[in-house]
Amino acid sequence: MSAAPRLTALLAALLAAGCDADRPASTAHSPAAASSPPSRSTAAPAAPPPDADRSYAYPAADRVVAIGDVHGDLAATRAALRIAGAIDGADRWIGGKLVLVQTGDELDRGDGEQEIVDLFDRLAVEARAAGGAVYALNGNHEVMNVQLDFRYVTEGGFKDFEDVPGLDASGPRLAPVPPPARARAAAFAPGGLYARKLAARDVIIAVGDTVFAHGGVLPAHARYGVARINREVRAWMEGKSPSTPAVIAAEDSPVWARLYSSEPPPAPGSPPCAALDQTLAAMSAKRMVVGHTVQKHGVTSACGDKIWRIDVGMASHYGGKPAALEIVGDTVRVLTADATKATEAADASSATGATDATKATKPKK
Repeated sequence: MSAAPRLTALLAALLAAGCDADRPASTAHSPAAASSPPSRSTAAPAAPPPDADRSYAYPAADRVVAIGDVHGDLAATRAALRIAGAIDGADRWIGGKLVLVQTGDELDRGDGEQEIVDLFDRLAVEARAAGGAVYALNGNHEVMNVQLDFRYVTEGGFKDFEDVPGLDASGPRLAPVPPPARARAAAFAPGGLYARKLAARDVIIAVGDTVFAHGGVLPAHARYGVARINREVRAWMEGKSPSTPAVIAAEDSPVWARLYSSEPPPAPGSPPCAALDQTLAAMSAKRMVVGHTVQKHGVTSACGDKIWRIDVGMASHYGGKPAALEIVGDTVRVLTADATKATEAADASSATGATDATKATKPKK
């Protein structure tokens, strides 16, 4: 059997029913969720109160750079990190006090997932030692893998986790899983080695006055509690709670929401922008940065630059070009390889001009 039919048969065995790419898998076969999701109401909901538990918030930094979905493409990941000024040619941290945020979806659609997850974990340690920080967030594809929803895993992605040291793929709970998927399932099942790595990451954070999430934070999430969402997802991934928290499995959860990412971009005064304003007020923030929905022509903004959409489809699966978003004070700009080269060329030209000017002013002997 060729690779494609083998993978199709494997996914059919893993999932009782198919779902489309824009929705979370049905949880009807799972035990009841550990917690209730934000309630829905036909009446206009009240604005959420200011968030009292701000354990998700980090201090402002002189320079913050955000990178969107990388989906298993190690080359694109490295390119984006270099555009950000975060790593050198040997993948070592050179960002100094830079704060780097990756908004989730490191997994699926590519073969380099293990190296990418490990790279961000190592960079977080190196950045901390240099006075900076790296915050990788969980997106819907991280959640899906801990749910053992392997719809978008490549054949190489299944093989990639077969060499993980200390991984026990022979336990009785993995007996129903087809053998080619057992190593990955052992790594990502709640309490597994890579599930615990993901558990160390948040779903939503704020750095200074900017909120970061994969899909988007809605007023209902702010009312539910941002820190509470992070805690519940962490406990589930660590294997300490029995099932996926309903708040993260819902179609409008912080990892699945697309309210702010529609086309054409929502304008100030529209319902999405009104919801965004409520959320930002509750979180004492000025703007939000999200991934999840591919922007085919590069990074875009909406709602009067209060929302920035940074999933540029840089992974080879989509064919986009790597890019990043830089925030320095109130100045927000898009970073691309072309823009970086142009800046470097301008700096070099300026330096050469300054040298020539110095030479010209020196008296002749």
